[in-house]
Amino acid sequence: MAITISRRAFIRNLSIGGAAIASSIPLVALQNKNTNHLCILHTNDTHSRIDPYPANDPNYPNMGGYARRYSLISSVRQSIEHVLLLDSGDIFQGTPYFNMYGGEPELKLMTQMQYDASTIGNHEFDNGLEHLSKIIKYADFPFVSSNYDFSATPMKGKTNTYKVLQKGNIKVGLYGLGIELQGLVGNNLYGNTKYIDPLETAKKIEHFLKEEKKCDVIICLSHLGYRYQNEQISDVVIARNTRFTNIILGGHTHTLLENYPEILNAAGKKVYIGQTGYGGVRLGRIDLYFNEKTNETFVESNTIKI
Repeated sequence: MAITISRRAFIRNLSIGGAAIASSIPLVALQNKNTNHLCILHTNDTHSRIDPYPANDPNYPNMGGYARRYSLISSVRQSIEHVLLLDSGDIFQGTPYFNMYGGEPELKLMTQMQYDASTIGNHEFDNGLEHLSKIIKYADFPFVSSNYDFSATPMKGKTNTYKVLQKGNIKVGLYGLGIELQGLVGNNLYGNTKYIDPLETAKKIEHFLKEEKKCDVIICLSHLGYRYQNEQISDVVIARNTRFTNIILGGHTHTLLENYPEILNAAGKKVYIGQTGYGGVRLGRIDLYFNEKTNETFVESNTIKI
């Protein structure tokens, strides 16, 4: 099943409610029984914000919270058969929950929400690799990290270079890219972690997922940042220089992309980039509709206020 993006509809600023949960389905999809539907939900940079923001918060009054996110995700799953739930890192650090419990409740709650995968953000290193290697057991979902080599650290064998998931008739390939740690994270915290060039890693892994694993959709879970003024590698750079990656779900720069940018890749095809800001106040959503006979794919995307 090859991906060719033929049309895209935007839905902006949806709040929790029927409209957000039952996102409008393209008419052609409703009319054709050969269409498969995959819903991708995603988060990033939740930073231990387990409780909602208080009502007097100047930026996110009465928004967010793990319980509300779980309720929204459950509502989507009740109405759609094939749902992927993904995270792009920086699960930790930002509230006393992390100071007290070191990330354990965050991972346990994400497990209850049935996340399918996450990548590793720079704040996952905040208590050091020894600590991370011990608490990662509370995550009953894989961490996909393709350009961090943990082989000489306590994290050896505790992440996946890639992951392939089957959702109905759709085979999804995942890979994860992390930001350069030197100068951002203390050397004592990341230890002997080896940083591998993310662009070269992306090209290698996406080719493997497409040609060897025959994935229909390839998703990059990125903690590189959306875009920079300099030449630093970002989601936009990855999108423009790869050939088979269809979607990049990003983090690190806390960018709210209400309209998911469409970037042309090295093969002249569209790559969709999503990022949901900061603090778990939004849930990202991408709906893919595949027509098995025509190979056309219809894409809808939005960020939902929590």
